[in-house]
Amino acid sequence: MLNIVKPDDAFNCEVPCQCCETVHNCKLIVLTGGPGAGKTAILESARKILCQHVAILPEAAGIVFGGGFWRLESPTARLASQRAIFHIQEEMENLVLGEKSWGIGLCDRGTLDGLAYWAESEENFWQTFNTTKDKEYGRYQAVIHLRTPTLDRGYNHQNPMRVETSDQAALIDDKIHHVWKNHPNYFEIQSADSFLEKVDNAFEIIKKFMPNCCKEHFES
Repeated sequence: MLNIVKPDDAFNCEVPCQCCETVHNCKLIVLTGGPGAGKTAILESARKILCQHVAILPEAAGIVFGGGFWRLESPTARLASQRAIFHIQEEMENLVLGEKSWGIGLCDRGTLDGLAYWAESEENFWQTFNTTKDKEYGRYQAVIHLRTPTLDRGYNHQNPMRVETSDQAALIDDKIHHVWKNHPNYFEIQSADSFLEKVDNAFEIIKKFMPNCCKEHFES
């Protein structure tokens, strides 16, 4: 039997909120970066620190490939998987926006991340999804780009979904930068010797866009 997961079981951050508002106009924030950049660790930290009116959207690629979608290297397969990822990402965001239960949706990547993996031209990407860069930029309040560490700064393959070498990860990371760099609220966080420094920098940016009822849950 299919197990139905309630929103407060999986999507909300964990800290109870004193806010009396029951309806929220959700704003989406993208947390992006190349393979091994630290998105998962930062989102897990956010889950424990931020309040219940913040939703964390899982990575669409993890849903696709973790659910058994064939991960082949042919152009046909790459295009098929990226189409699936785009639509899952878009519909998860639409769900969070439509529910009006959350003030902020922290997205593990955004719709345009797929452009960094797209096997055809950029023009073909826009035609395939009947969209534009400005339209997709408009979905998000901010974009936080965690840069992928080099091999000597901690890049690793511990995630079983991660198949890229250090050089391949760096190339993808540069493509992601190209995709998002012109967003009006684009923030870039370089790798640091201490990962905690990277976490702190990300939280300082996230805090700027949080509703007042959520900001108090950040540690000073």
